[in-house]
Amino acid sequence: MAGGGGAERVRVGAAAAGLLPPSCRQPRRQPCRRESRERLSVCSKLCYAVGGAPYQTTGCALGFFLQIYLLDVAQLDPFYASIILFVGRAWDAVTDPMVGFFISKTPWTRFGRLMPWIIFSTPFAVISYFLIWFVPDISRGQVMWYLIFYCIFQTLVTCFHVPYSALTMFISREQSERDSATAYRMTVEVLGTVLGTAIQGQIVGKAVAPCIENPPFLSENNFSAAIRNVNMTHYSGSLADTRNAYMVAAGVIGGLYILCAVILSVGVREKRESSELQSDEPVSFFRGLKLVMNHGAYIKLITGFLFTSLAFMLLEGNFALFCTYTLGFRNEFQNILLAIMLSATLTIPFWQWFLTRFGKKTAVYVGISSAVPFLIMVVVLDSNLVITYIVAVAAGISVAAAFLLPWSMLPDVIDDFKLQHPESRGHEAIFFSFYVFFTKFTSGVSLGISTLSLDFAGYQTRGCSQPSEVNVTLKLLVSAVPVGLILLGLLLFKLYPIDEEKRRENKKALQDLREESNSSSESDSTELANIV
Repeated sequence: MAGGGGAERVRVGAAAAGLLPPSCRQPRRQPCRRESRERLSVCSKLCYAVGGAPYQTTGCALGFFLQIYLLDVAQLDPFYASIILFVGRAWDAVTDPMVGFFISKTPWTRFGRLMPWIIFSTPFAVISYFLIWFVPDISRGQVMWYLIFYCIFQTLVTCFHVPYSALTMFISREQSERDSATAYRMTVEVLGTVLGTAIQGQIVGKAVAPCIENPPFLSENNFSAAIRNVNMTHYSGSLADTRNAYMVAAGVIGGLYILCAVILSVGVREKRESSELQSDEPVSFFRGLKLVMNHGAYIKLITGFLFTSLAFMLLEGNFALFCTYTLGFRNEFQNILLAIMLSATLTIPFWQWFLTRFGKKTAVYVGISSAVPFLIMVVVLDSNLVITYIVAVAAGISVAAAFLLPWSMLPDVIDDFKLQHPESRGHEAIFFSFYVFFTKFTSGVSLGISTLSLDFAGYQTRGCSQPSEVNVTLKLLVSAVPVGLILLGLLLFKLYPIDEEKRRENKKALQDLREESNSSSESDSTELANIV
């Protein structure tokens, strides 16, 4: 009986081997690794990378220009502008884990689990984005208008970006391919920030909002009356042109958003087997959340990047005002911003090579810390346009590292989590959504506080110049505070446990698990065929 069973297994195994492609027929029943299938084509990587542009393009336009738009174009009081910025960013942060929860409950469809979220959220996100840059002709309710549509857009863009971020784990099971796709994505995302800066800055820059002089003897009430008088007479046409320019820029960026979403949905196939999900049953979100939040490597990674990301977001939110009023480059600030983004785009490939050659932790220390001397230089030296451009280019190099590294290191943490919890699957969206949650929430708090601090310092809406207290506040917000946050983040990052040696060990262990799983699957199939 035993001998007959063994012979039967041999015949069944031979028959099964005949159905396999020649490249998968290996002696001694070694599992076929299907390496050729695991490699992503350049076209697939490009289509995947293009999907990152909408979030960065709209986010860059909002980050650099929304504050100055609310203050000088919509003419809102700085206090109300701070409320809009804080509540909008805080709500944006809350929606990330909410969307992550609903994604974890979403069943697989013929389009995948993540792709339907991207497809169906796109048209509504574009409409709400356009309405953010529209000044309603109402005497009351402007604050609620911007608050509502800002929150709606943040919700819809989250429905795009969280599944897109989690898609990294569903395009390939090979870490090298995911790293390569991430590098493509980061390059396109930084290019998206260039497009957002260029489109918004160049279109809006051709229609500069009018301002009035603020003599020292002019009281606050007389200043407000002067603004109303200026708006009603000489500058009403110029202000209307500026508002129209913002809407034109919003329309162009909205069209780009739709185009990128179409390319992503057509050119990328979500591979269910890449994350080895074997069941259609929804994942327990709260159990997964508890496991994720107890994973030490994840907590240490997001804590370190929380402070460094916050530093660059604070710089982003206040840099337009800093260039306009503190440095006095009212007609050049959009070009300075463009120099930062172009520099970041061109140096992404360098940082991809650097982290491959010297390791990701080393890239963090070198890349992010390189911004510190230039942030100090821009406020210490006298206002000089050439020096400002040099500082902008140098800062862009550090911005590239800050863009690339978090998204390149999160998959390493997820692989480490899979090794420690092999029975727990489907939590990729939780990792990505909560990283974005913490980053966005703290950035909302910082932007709200920074705009409110400008109000306390005596910010004059639509003034050609600002009081000295406002200039000092802006220097703190773009130099001293970001430098402190960067140093604190790098100090905390020393606790992150996954270095290059640990990452290689995890990669080998995961490969062994996959081979064991494939071998087990082959054995089960053979046993089933034998029984039949």
